[in-house]
Amino acid sequence: MTTAPPRPESPYQSYVYAYPHKTAYRALPERPPLSELWNGEPQHALSLYLHIPFCEVRCGFCNLFTRIGSPDGLAGAYLDALERQALAVRSALDEGARFALAAFGGGTPTYLTAAELERLCDIAEQRMGADLRAIPLSVEASPATSTADRLEVLAARGTTRLSLGVQSFDDTEARSAVRPQKRAEVEAALGRIRAAGFPVLNIDLIYGIDGQTEASWLRSLDAALAWRPEELYLYPLYVRPLTGLARRGEQETQAAWDERRLALYRSGRDHLLAHGYEQVSMRMFRRAASPQAGASEYACQTDGMIGLGCGARSYTSRLHYSFDYAVNATEVRAIIDEYVATDDFHHARHGYPMNPEEARRRHLVQSLLQAEGLPLADYRARFGASPAEDFPAELARFAERGWLEDDARRLRLTPEGLAHSDAIGPVLFSPEVRALMDGYEAK
Repeated sequence: MTTAPPRPESPYQSYVYAYPHKTAYRALPERPPLSELWNGEPQHALSLYLHIPFCEVRCGFCNLFTRIGSPDGLAGAYLDALERQALAVRSALDEGARFALAAFGGGTPTYLTAAELERLCDIAEQRMGADLRAIPLSVEASPATSTADRLEVLAARGTTRLSLGVQSFDDTEARSAVRPQKRAEVEAALGRIRAAGFPVLNIDLIYGIDGQTEASWLRSLDAALAWRPEELYLYPLYVRPLTGLARRGEQETQAAWDERRLALYRSGRDHLLAHGYEQVSMRMFRRAASPQAGASEYACQTDGMIGLGCGARSYTSRLHYSFDYAVNATEVRAIIDEYVATDDFHHARHGYPMNPEEARRRHLVQSLLQAEGLPLADYRARFGASPAEDFPAELARFAERGWLEDDARRLRLTPEGLAHSDAIGPVLFSPEVRALMDGYEAK
């Protein structure tokens, strides 16, 4: 099971938010029926994700599956397709299937009008059977689309967490990241969000932007802290192929950029810890004693996920699956058009088959990159071994670098280990997943 990938040189190899990564997915020749994939799967605490692939503008760093605008009634046609898919997926689940949490992401879900957001909630509730007022519901938003009427709908339908992509409160830095927004717009949006009364406000910020200094970074953090957000996400800037920033070219050497990002991360982390926030992961910080937006009964390592929409992925124990993936605007538009024209959503199209080894790797990745770490007893109960038995070379390497705590009950990263999460995660990828990711041709 153990492999020896090259030693990571940069702390910023890849943001591991799911394993395997979607670039390891391939077309499934057999197109297995969803009814077979979900047969026998635990369905008492599922996660539901609805993907809206529209934005009012594409930021320079963005490599998400999204397009600018929705001309000629495309948003309505997309919701029609989403409803067709929901009906097909729900028919493949057990009658007693239950959702423990839900999220609307994108793209920008609040790109939809207030009436379209009502319909989106209806699809989740009436077609999928998710009681949005009884479970945690997280919704992503942008300042420009956080209008009072949209926020009113989301609050009334049970949204517990509103995540606002700000990235920087500095207008010059926002322009540098090709994110055309003004701080005044951001502040006004935050005022409307707080007035709507969501229990949890999350603010996303980015460090490593060209021209950003420690002083300007801390000013952005202080501007965010003035709103007392329950959560803050601090993202290192990545420049991915086919994005606006990639076309601009390099602004500094990789080594200098790594050093600057790492220094900004540490100053941001220390600043938030000093202001009463606790670190949940490399990126996530939660204000002490604030409400939590997650579901305690859902475990990302073991429970299934239903993804609706052309950019969503779904997880069963045997297969992770989705639709095709692209970044290039023309390719994205083509995939969205194909999705909108689809009538039969009863089969999986692209995916990656899971096996016991990949399940071990996923469990370790999803747990170790959290500040609380992995309870060793949980891992042994599920897999009949310890992480050290399954991954001796990788864990020895992390220990050599001082990235692992000395804890007999938990496998947990040190503060410096958390800082290098984006280098640790990729080391745990299987050779098969790495080969597929390396062989993926960006489009």
